[in-house]
Amino acid sequence: MPIHSINTADDPRLIAYRDLTDVALRRKSEPENGVYIAESAKIIERAVACGHTPVSILMADNWLAKMRILLPSISDNDFGSIDVFTGSHAVLEELTGFHVHRGALAEMIRPAPLSLDSVLERARRVVVLENIVDHTNVGAIFRAAAGLGIDAILVTPECADPLYRRSIRVSMGAVFTVPWARIPQWPTSIKELKEKGFYTVAISPQNIGGQESQDLRKFVAGPLDRVALILGTEGDGLTAASLETCDHSVHIPMSNAVSSLNVASAAAVVFWALQDSH
Repeated sequence: MPIHSINTADDPRLIAYRDLTDVALRRKSEPENGVYIAESAKIIERAVACGHTPVSILMADNWLAKMRILLPSISDNDFGSIDVFTGSHAVLEELTGFHVHRGALAEMIRPAPLSLDSVLERARRVVVLENIVDHTNVGAIFRAAAGLGIDAILVTPECADPLYRRSIRVSMGAVFTVPWARIPQWPTSIKELKEKGFYTVAISPQNIGGQESQDLRKFVAGPLDRVALILGTEGDGLTAASLETCDHSVHIPMSNAVSSLNVASAAAVVFWALQDSH
């Protein structure tokens, strides 16, 4: 495994690591060149354990000794010759746009996308993320989904990519283990979910078709089979088109004049409440 010392941010071999700030990432809907960036030794290790292939690793000079513990395990997976680049904190910050303080970054080959059919085939509890653009919220929802019994996640065309570095890190690698797919058309895909036997539920206090939004506690007490939970974007919530198409709406009862929770917090509450439903 060749180790290269770098002294300039203009090295053409490091193009995958350039401009990784959240502001830059929000300008893109998908990463370029079929790769994604894994941040921290733990996340890199989890990605490799899930069968993802590293292309290269970038780290600060003072992390090389610590990372040598991880590097042999990567070599043992028969990935061939993986380039390891080391440099000063100043060079790495100039290159990436942020202070690399979690040990290392790895350029990973992006896995082939899963089809909607394969993700939904055996799922009973599905979550749809409609236009959620904050990477932290996406990662937090994936982490809650992994820990609280959600079988699959679908993301709409405008939703932030789960394989951005911040989403991955906040999820603690859950984006590697929870099956997910990007929906090509939305909200017309709600009809496809219904055809596959899913009861589509908007997580919203808005009424649907003259039917009042139901208290979450009452909703989970009823009989539930295949359920698709639709979560809306930060601030604006679900689009009117989605609300009109869903079967039902459900809300989390609030108190002390608080109108709602952050979307990731709301997701965790709903996921937890659904765990014991049948």
